Amino acid sequence: MAKDSDSSSLVRLNIGGKKFCTTVDTLTQREPDSMLAAMFSGRHTVCRDPENGFIFVDRDGKHFRHILNWLRDGVVPTLKDCQYSDLLREAEYYQLLGLMDGISDVLNKRKKEEELDTELTRIDIIKCIQSERVRFRGVNLSGLDLSKLDLSFVDFSYACITNVFFSRANLQCAKFRDVDAEGAIFRSATLRECEFTGANLRRALLTGANLQSANLQDACLIDSSFCQADLRSAHLQNADLTNANLEGATLEGANLKGAKLSNTNLRGANLQRAYLRQVNLRDTHLEGAKLDGANLLGAIR
Repeated sequence: MAKDSDSSSLVRLNIGGKKFCTTVDTLTQREPDSMLAAMFSGRHTVCRDPENGFIFVDRDGKHFRHILNWLRDGVVPTLKDCQYSDLLREAEYYQLLGLMDGISDVLNKRKKEEELDTELTRIDIIKCIQSERVRFRGVNLSGLDLSKLDLSFVDFSYACITNVFFSRANLQCAKFRDVDAEGAIFRSATLRECEFTGANLRRALLTGANLQSANLQDACLIDSSFCQADLRSAHLQNADLTNANLEGATLEGANLKGAKLSNTNLRGANLQRAYLRQVNLRDTHLEGAKLDGANLLGAIR
């Protein structure tokens, strides 16, 4: 164990097997409220490999070079749209709020400058939602920026909404049955009582979203992020939450019967009175989770 008190000292990092070398200044100055800044602020101790001095972080190192370059010069990298979802996930983990906002700005600018290969535009959507009944069943909306719109009660069933931005949108009671929403971003969106039955939400970001009483039965939620999301009384029967991140999420009274929770992060989650009967929790991360009153009859732990 050693403290990094010298702000100009070299730091050797092993991020999921990929090795990097940087300085404490780089890790602490641009994003002083980040997890990395906290680690190397001098207030904490960090564990080093006694043989080579590397500090190990259990994350995918594929995009960490972009993290370091952001911390060095404050420039968001030029990537394909699908790669930004992965980088955004890493920025969220390291609590790099500036990078998260920068990625959103780049994608919004790109959407305005380029002609989208979709059937409708944001302006078309705004015109449509002014009518009494709105349905986009089976429509290709991939890549659109629909953030902050009132899309409550809209029917998106069977639509392609891959990489769509729904951040802070009002989607209460909207229908997403069997949609392809891979990589979609629902950060801080209102999704109360929404139907996601059979939806593909692989790699989707639902951080801070309100999903109270939402129906996610049979949904594919692999590698999705629900950090700090409100999933009270949500229906997650048979949902695939493999590698999903629900750290700090509220799942009070949620039904997870038959859900797949392999390598699912439920650290600090509220699972009070949740239905976990006969669920396999052997490979689930439950450190600090609240399980008071949860139905764990027959659960594998």
